[in-house]
Amino acid sequence: MADLDAAWTRLEAAAKAAGGKRIVEFFEAEPGRLDALTLEVAGLHLDLSKQAWDEAGLEAALDLAHAADVEGARARMFGGEAINTSEGRAVLHTALRAPAGADIKALGQPVMAEVESVRTRMKAFAEAVRSGAIKGATGKPFKAILHIGIGGSDLGPRLLWDALRPVKPTIDLRFVANVDGAEFALTTADMDPEETLVMVVSKTFTTQETMANAGAARAWLAAALGEAGANQHLAAISTALDKTSAFGVPDDRVFGFWDWVGGRYSLWSSVSLSVAVAAGWDAFQGFLDGGAAMDAHFQNAPLEKNAPVLLALAQIFNRNGLDRRARSVVPYAHRLRRLAAFLQQLEMESNGKSVRPDGQPAARGTATVVFGDEGTNVQHAYFQCMHQGTDITPMELIGVARSEEGPAGMHEKLLSNLLAQAEAFMVGRTTEDVVAELKAKGVPDAEIATLAPQRTFAGNRPSTLVLLDRLTPETFGALIALYEHKTFVEGVIWGINSFDQWGVELGKVMANRILPELTDGAAGEHDPSTAALVQRLKR
Repeated sequence: MADLDAAWTRLEAAAKAAGGKRIVEFFEAEPGRLDALTLEVAGLHLDLSKQAWDEAGLEAALDLAHAADVEGARARMFGGEAINTSEGRAVLHTALRAPAGADIKALGQPVMAEVESVRTRMKAFAEAVRSGAIKGATGKPFKAILHIGIGGSDLGPRLLWDALRPVKPTIDLRFVANVDGAEFALTTADMDPEETLVMVVSKTFTTQETMANAGAARAWLAAALGEAGANQHLAAISTALDKTSAFGVPDDRVFGFWDWVGGRYSLWSSVSLSVAVAAGWDAFQGFLDGGAAMDAHFQNAPLEKNAPVLLALAQIFNRNGLDRRARSVVPYAHRLRRLAAFLQQLEMESNGKSVRPDGQPAARGTATVVFGDEGTNVQHAYFQCMHQGTDITPMELIGVARSEEGPAGMHEKLLSNLLAQAEAFMVGRTTEDVVAELKAKGVPDAEIATLAPQRTFAGNRPSTLVLLDRLTPETFGALIALYEHKTFVEGVIWGINSFDQWGVELGKVMANRILPELTDGAAGEHDPSTAALVQRLKR
């Protein structure tokens, strides 16, 4: 612990020293900076050279990773040890994308035979639905899938479908997550029950929002097809066979996953079966292969050349060294527009903790607030604040080097904006440049004195650029695995358990207490504000 405390002290001192300098000046002072801070991994190009650290800061960050024993923690995770200490579970979402025959154990027990068995069933089901071998109750093939889940059972598959969907899919895939009935109504308004397969994703088959939507979907099917016919349009991803059977799901259409897979890491599993059906098995397998390629890199590369480690250390340098408590993720790719929402769950649910596994308070700040949306849209929204606001918010800008989608010339325009924003955030624009421009336009000096400060950009805003060679199933899989491992490394260094989520439970418990009060139940005990709101809604 003394070594770790000393490493934190060195990082904080290095960040303080680097924070008084300009990032753009580091390139001249450090001839090897670009080589040291750019990586090519699994079809991804990462450029961390525009981050706020100098050579001393990077060295201090790597020393911190060693002091926190990131390498040992990594070995324990891949070794299937119970690193989710509060629940006594291994953490092995990596097994879901491992190649057949891999030797992987959870708490000493081999897992790959089960993983491969479920994969085989998933592939057979996907191909049977796509070919029309599995049909609906009236003999029509399925032309649409309604995927019902929430949280990790929804965000990951939605993002995966956006990334992989064909321009003209043969099977239309739609999602319902919100317990607000408007989402169900809007999503199903033009769907045909005779041609729709409903897939319900809930490990316990008790999640309130999911089961409310599942009940609505079953009633929708039954109204058109009858009770027996509705059953032929159901599939489930769950481990609660008694509950899925009672709901009417045929046992051979229930696909399980394991307690060593957390919800936000489950898109590699049967949770994404709907995508495997709609996009085709080859696309889903490519996604798994891309994740496995990033796993191999993370497991074997030295820390100073390890993409997830460097991405994590850049965030820790900003979060803890420079007290920057938010981060923006902006994909310059329409297909990745939901990436920030996915990362909100992955990172903030994993590392939004203030207590260590031993029950003691965390010694330093943990997860940042993650937000973002797609470029170029956000350039016309919150980028004003990012460029000239009083706070500095680090960014990750994500792009795709080559794309043949859309009209000619559009992709080059997109990429030019991506590169320009990354440069502008770092370089900024001096008052002298603004004054010279205004003088050249003949603007009076008195007006220049007012306008010049408003048109000045301080720059020195750090960013990381992640570039996919192409957006393929493989590179997308590598990208998601990159962020998963980044999140893990951060948790190790902060000394927290990234794999439980007790904070998710409190609101659910209280909602179940309030629900009967909103109908005919007796009033419960609440704070004055909540009690008054319950009474108002009952009226």
